[in-house]
Amino acid sequence: MCGIVGYVGAKQAQSVVVEGLRRLEYRGYDSAGVALAHEGAVAWDKRAGKLANLEAALAESGLPESCTGIGHTRWATHGAPNDANAHPHLGEHRRLAVVHNGIIENFAQLRSELEDAGHVFLSETDTEIAAHLLELEVEAGHDLTVAMQNVCRRLEGAFTLVALDGQDPSRVVAARRNSPLVVGLGEGENFLGSDVAAFIEHTREALELGQDQVVTITAEGVEITGFDGTPAEGKQYHVDWDLTAAEKDGHDWFMRKEIFEQPRAVADSLLGRRDDAGLLKLDEMRLDDSELRDIDKIIIIAAGTSFYAGMVAKYAIEHWTRISVEVELASEFRYRDPILTHSTLVVAISQSGETADTLQAIRHARVQRSKVLAICNTNGSTIPRESDGVIYTHAGPEIGVASTKGYVTQLVAVYLLALYLAQVKGTLFGDEINTVMDQLDEMPEHIQTVLDQADQVYDFARSHVDTRSVLFLGRHAGYPVALEGALKLKELAYIHAEGFAAGELKHGPIALIDQGMPIFCIVPPRGRDQLHDKMLSGIQEVRARGAHTICLAEEDDETIAPYADALIRLPKVPVLLQPLVAVVPLQLFACELATAMGHDVDQPRNLAKSVTVE
Repeated sequence: MCGIVGYVGAKQAQSVVVEGLRRLEYRGYDSAGVALAHEGAVAWDKRAGKLANLEAALAESGLPESCTGIGHTRWATHGAPNDANAHPHLGEHRRLAVVHNGIIENFAQLRSELEDAGHVFLSETDTEIAAHLLELEVEAGHDLTVAMQNVCRRLEGAFTLVALDGQDPSRVVAARRNSPLVVGLGEGENFLGSDVAAFIEHTREALELGQDQVVTITAEGVEITGFDGTPAEGKQYHVDWDLTAAEKDGHDWFMRKEIFEQPRAVADSLLGRRDDAGLLKLDEMRLDDSELRDIDKIIIIAAGTSFYAGMVAKYAIEHWTRISVEVELASEFRYRDPILTHSTLVVAISQSGETADTLQAIRHARVQRSKVLAICNTNGSTIPRESDGVIYTHAGPEIGVASTKGYVTQLVAVYLLALYLAQVKGTLFGDEINTVMDQLDEMPEHIQTVLDQADQVYDFARSHVDTRSVLFLGRHAGYPVALEGALKLKELAYIHAEGFAAGELKHGPIALIDQGMPIFCIVPPRGRDQLHDKMLSGIQEVRARGAHTICLAEEDDETIAPYADALIRLPKVPVLLQPLVAVVPLQLFACELATAMGHDVDQPRNLAKSVTVE
């Protein structure tokens, strides 16, 4: 997720802004830039790569002194991570500069209108259209605050915009819709930031903004309005965290912070996926519909957590499209001499886009003339570049080594792929696809409902601090969730943990059950009665042998209660979408148990975030 800093005061803005960007580096980024208001114009510089590249350029060429500035570290979404696409972006006449976090969904329409009016664009980004629109407004005689209000009413999507006008150095103006932004309140100075880490060395007094609000900061004060210009107020609070905690939004671990970011991550992953006619559209689908209609087999290749997302994909794709799907470990794929043809679609799932096993697997697939589609979180990485198309997950940077929001956004991506294929092949009607999309749009709220029960899960975890073995059982789409829950516990707590398909219990694993052994049971929704009842039988079997059952069941399922030693309630969702909510308590449990055991949750032993060697 992009890092944003804004400043107006008596200090040199360049120093304040660059320091703020440095404190936001933990968020991850691929380019950085600053803009200053100076003598009626905008002075700026921006560079691809790390902040050190920008600092070196500023040290060499320098920008003029100014007390008003904005800065940005970019996590690429629209356009590759290069100098041209880095922020800030300027208006047509270089009077106004903008930095931006989020996605402007109707940017293509707005860009077309501006190009028809003679505007020339220098980047591939959606951000640049906001800079041009804002500059048109100020050149029409509006101050920057009114200009921002007017432009925001035209924008669709989720975004934070921060702008300065070179001819009005007294103010920096920002807007927020479904994207983070906070105000720092100083004496004779004020700040803007993606989070409080951007300004915590200067002030610990902050102002929380509401939805669809415009904020204007000057050296003397802060003014907030709605997009319609109606005056509004923010909620002031004191930040009592140190800098390290501020970077983690007050959480003890980046991983815990990222678990709680999942509602926003899922919402971001769903942004802009339907056009005005209600049809699905994907990021960079360089395969045309006729090629996709010829696909008669799909092979999903992945590793680790991504592999479990691929297992969920198999259930969704086969159910919605009737195309046969295989799921393969990337490290094994090319060594078994797989059968690949021009009618095979290979789907590579990789958070980093640099996973060595997966990269070699797609290269093998391409040699065999198969089509390759990537699902990835990192814009411009190798796997998307070498694929025929890509669905970006838009999770934002994930610092914790054990994936959380990366996994749930991969689930969103595989659902989108399945529905897109159903649209192309005509295996679902448009209203059926839109019904599922509407259900997906509700998932951020459902995930938040599960997160609201975190204290209950933490109690379970702390009560099992001496446990040395945990089993996880699931059926259907709950089976990959069981595998992912076990992996999280292995990664973080360093204890024996295994996930099983519940129907396999009697074929061997039941011998592992001992008195008091905790077993997580992911119960299918009651709408799938056969699955549900068979899971209930499995729970009774393990409980009869002394297991301590921790059951994840939907909120009104009372049939489970008599057989659950502990019960975690899940929102009512369709069985195929249940992994999005069922995995969350398992993440919370693993994080809290590892914490109680004294382990480093963000940097588990022997593990790396991305495996770049075979």
